[in-house]
Amino acid sequence: MALTGRIPREFGNLSFLVSLDLGSNNFHENLPQEMTRLCRLKFLDLSFNSFSGKVPSWFGFVHQLQVLSHRNNSFTGSIPSSFSNISTLETLNLNFNSIEGQIPKVIGILINLRELKLRGNKLIGSIPLSLSNASRLETLEISLNSLQGNIPEGIGNLHNMKMLSIQYNQLTSSIPFTIFNISRIEIIAFIGNSLSGYLPNDLCNGLPKLKGLYLSTNRLRGYMPTSLSNCSQLQVLSLSENDFGGPIQSEIGRLSNLQILQLGTNHFTDLEISFNPLNGMLPASMRNLSTSLRKFYASNCIIQGRIPNEVGNLSS
Repeated sequence: MALTGRIPREFGNLSFLVSLDLGSNNFHENLPQEMTRLCRLKFLDLSFNSFSGKVPSWFGFVHQLQVLSHRNNSFTGSIPSSFSNISTLETLNLNFNSIEGQIPKVIGILINLRELKLRGNKLIGSIPLSLSNASRLETLEISLNSLQGNIPEGIGNLHNMKMLSIQYNQLTSSIPFTIFNISRIEIIAFIGNSLSGYLPNDLCNGLPKLKGLYLSTNRLRGYMPTSLSNCSQLQVLSLSENDFGGPIQSEIGRLSNLQILQLGTNHFTDLEISFNPLNGMLPASMRNLSTSLRKFYASNCIIQGRIPNEVGNLSS
């Protein structure tokens, strides 16, 4: 509604208020502490404004909150540990602010948390092991930060997870194989890190709902898993800019829902292991993708022989 100015302190007098949505306006400056008196508030959305200052620690005393969304503002400081007091919290969305510091370990206490979205901030440190205690978590979106260290093994115990996105950080080490056993997961996105190691050959045996596998721009190596054909719902396969070697698997042709296939710039650099860059002929089985495939990238791979006639029949 193009409203502007500060939030009036008198909002704290609305003691029966349950839902407050002030999104997509021009409100600015700090939030009044009088809002702690909104003891019945369950839904608070302040997204797409110009609020600034530190994320208020007093949110932790609004004990009935279920949805707290402050994305696309100018909040600074760290995530208050007092958030752990909001035992009813289901959604915490602080995407695209200027929040610093580490992800508090106490976030794992929020057993009702379903969505944790911290994309596009200035978070540092490691991903806390305690997140594996948030057993109802369905969405973990912490891309575009400066997180370091490993992906905790315990993430694989979050059996309700549907989207796991930790792109464009500084993660190292290998991807825990336990993640590939989360049967409900639909999106796995780790683009733009320094992850190394191999993918399990049975990667897709436990992922019947996987729609997007985003692993480009890392240091992964080895052959493409032959089990990829078991991910029957896969729409995006992004493996570019790694160190994968060996042939392009013919099983690719069994992914009848595949829309985007990115394999470019894979050069195996470890001279002690006798892999080659992704090489060989394009499999004729790609003809099975004629009604689904929209984008195919294989630049800087060693493609031999003729392009199969079947590839020319890719009509979409």
